[in-house]
Amino acid sequence: MLESSKADRALSYRIGGVMLFSAAAATVAAFGFQYIGGYEPCPLCLMQRYAYYAAIPMLFIAMALASEQPKLAGFIYLLVAVAFLANAGIGTYHAGAEWKFWPGPSTCSGEAGIPASAADLLKDMNNRVVRCDEASWRMFGLSFAGWNVLISLGLFALGLRAAAVSARGS
Repeated sequence: MLESSKADRALSYRIGGVMLFSAAAATVAAFGFQYIGGYEPCPLCLMQRYAYYAAIPMLFIAMALASEQPKLAGFIYLLVAVAFLANAGIGTYHAGAEWKFWPGPSTCSGEAGIPASAADLLKDMNNRVVRCDEASWRMFGLSFAGWNVLISLGLFALGLRAAAVSARGS
């Protein structure tokens, strides 16, 4: 029983490491597309980064706790999994707006009203709105939002697995 518990703790640590590496790689890729590739993120794109920003330090903590506090590590893995499930939901909404399945948020869909004055018109011309309802890039038919959904669902599944293994290893 003790060997099984030790193996489960090691497995949850390894799964956490895969999650941490994947979340960090996705974040670095997003910054690369933004700062090197010139793809400006829309407000929904920026919102989809929140799960990654929260998950990276949480995964460090969970991995540190995996051998000594497996139940707490499992709880943290579960929180990270839920964050990525929510992120997949946001990404699905974003991708659906890009495919015109439903309207995107009015704050970034380019639906501006008529300016009240010439000064307002000039001010609006200087503000570059990055639209949430138009995909700026696609690979294999998926936009950034679509790829985020797949990555987030994979991290969700890994988080559930790490949580289950941690609970079993305590």
